[in-house]
Amino acid sequence: MAATQEFFDHIQEGYTTKGDAITLGAAMLHGVPITNALVTVPLKTLNRHGLIAGATGTGKTKTLQVLAENLSEKGIPVLLMDMKGDLSGIAKPSPGHAKIDERHEKIGIPFTSKKFPVEILTLSEQQGVRLRATVSEFGPVLLSRILDVSDTQAGIISVIFKYCDDNALPLLDLKDFKKILQYATNEGKDEFSEAYGRISPASTGAILRRVVELEQQGGDIFFGEKSFDTDDLLRIADDGRGYINIVRLTDIQDRPKLFSTFMLSLLAEIYTTFPEQGDSDRPELVIFIDEAHLIFNEASDALLDQIESIVKLIRSKGVGLYFVTQNPTDVPDAVLSQLGLKVQHALRAFTAKDRKAIKLTAENYPISEYYKTDEVLTSLGIGEALVSALNEKGIPTPLAATLLRAPMSRMDVLEEGELETLLDNSALIKKYNETIDRESAYELLNEKIETAQREEAKEKAQREKKAVGRSTTSRSRRSARAPQNPFIKALSSPTVIRSVLGILTKLIR
Repeated sequence: MAATQEFFDHIQEGYTTKGDAITLGAAMLHGVPITNALVTVPLKTLNRHGLIAGATGTGKTKTLQVLAENLSEKGIPVLLMDMKGDLSGIAKPSPGHAKIDERHEKIGIPFTSKKFPVEILTLSEQQGVRLRATVSEFGPVLLSRILDVSDTQAGIISVIFKYCDDNALPLLDLKDFKKILQYATNEGKDEFSEAYGRISPASTGAILRRVVELEQQGGDIFFGEKSFDTDDLLRIADDGRGYINIVRLTDIQDRPKLFSTFMLSLLAEIYTTFPEQGDSDRPELVIFIDEAHLIFNEASDALLDQIESIVKLIRSKGVGLYFVTQNPTDVPDAVLSQLGLKVQHALRAFTAKDRKAIKLTAENYPISEYYKTDEVLTSLGIGEALVSALNEKGIPTPLAATLLRAPMSRMDVLEEGELETLLDNSALIKKYNETIDRESAYELLNEKIETAQREEAKEKAQREKKAVGRSTTSRSRRSARAPQNPFIKALSSPTVIRSVLGILTKLIR
């Protein structure tokens, strides 16, 4: 009993906050939850990023749901990457269950059933608000990193963007970019060579192949207008709760290039457009990236560097990033070292490699006199996790094996009719789902090429006409200058003509 009280005091001292906070659950000792030993995370530290990890079926998605709900309740908008398609139920209240009531009784907080304001977004042709960006908005540096091109090819992409800026050619979608690549080494090669230097057809061909690869993964759907305005992620509902924006990604798990392209463009746009917040008391936006390994496993070194840079810098914009994955080793060390909140669900030790990974994972957590971390990691049940956070002063809190609270909303997907009703009431659907294909580089270059071809045909016709005229004149002049046959000259003389006419006259008489 004394040990339990000592542990309770230990948790209370480590997790008590003066400011506003989110309650995750109650700490456990020897597998038993200690009622009212509440594990909380200050809002002030939620822009310090985080990790939710654990084996399949251990409750990662429900932990993500709990965090999203409580952030929304505090008036903080959320963006969720829904890879498995099981988060749309946040728009409906939980039906409740006796086991949920029992869990919350052990934790020491009441259970409330609630629905939350939800917006469904999509990168593909699924139902939802269309997310798009233009090629111009990416810029040459970001596009080069997405395409993973060489330094020489990146230089050519920069020249392409410069030419389009100089000649008022909007780069909106991938067909615009492909067209200008082809133009630079065909019809417009002399123009490019004079203004920017010679562009190698081999280099533009290599870039073009990378663009086609991106197209095949759905890039042609993502690039275009109308561009999504990141300010629309910050909407607050009429009741003061933040919107939970859910990006449906169930059909792009096999298209990691598109996913990483979207994520990097989104983070870059947020970093560019959001104002500096400094060390504020609450985040402006929290982003949860489910199946985070899809970003890191397929990313080039240049792309990883870009992601790591943004993770380090975006905190000052009041944005928190939370990576959800099966194993912490899925996240690069440079990113992992930036994370303030870690929620580690159970890991399974089926192989020697698994056991080694568990030991490495245990070393990422604070040493605790109450837990053998590597043993706890394999004994946690569903809806239980090791939690390590930061207190209001940025100091790591005590490690706590935690019985996590249940989501207030439905832990299941929306039915088809419910989804359609939600989309029918969306203000953003009307704003973004109209496809716009205004005149851009593709059309303007085609017009330029056609005009040049017409002018060239006209000039050719004029040259041919002049050539024919010169030939006729030349023949006339040659004919006039040519010496006449003496016999013909004699016959055509006036004397002969008069003699012949005289003879004819006599014959007629």
